[in-house]
Amino acid sequence: MRKMTEENLKSAFSGESQAHMRYLLFSERADMEGYRNLSRLFKAIAYAELVHARNHITALGILRTSSDNLQVAIDGETYEVEEMYPAYHTVAELQGEKAAQRSVNWALQAEKVHAGMYMRAKQAVERGEDLKIGPIYICEICGYTVEDAAPSRCPICGAIKEKFKEF
Repeated sequence: MRKMTEENLKSAFSGESQAHMRYLLFSERADMEGYRNLSRLFKAIAYAELVHARNHITALGILRTSSDNLQVAIDGETYEVEEMYPAYHTVAELQGEKAAQRSVNWALQAEKVHAGMYMRAKQAVERGEDLKIGPIYICEICGYTVEDAAPSRCPICGAIKEKFKEF
């Protein structure tokens, strides 16, 4: 693939991915405000943006085997933990941006768990096995992730057990 086309597809993938997430969040807000049909519209178009993103990433040839995809995930989570979020936190701290500091710290703490879970998954896949994992619980406030049972309080943000979503 020629460089300009590759860069265009990467940019389009990024834009479609962000639109997908933005519209899902808009859908949640509309639902909270009682606009059920507006929520549904945002959700539907968010799905269309996901389809566009999938098409772009497929054209780029980025989707590979599960083992390869897990390594990409591990590398991404590790980068966020070791480089990105510490740097972002420092900037937010220097600029006195408390909400940004909290958001970045919560993400940093959760990403550490994610990296470990992906490493465990990669080991299983490399043995030719599916990951043995129980229910997964995600804190809806900070993104903390835990297996088997939600804690009574989130160790990162202090949210109550009822704020955990099961997967």
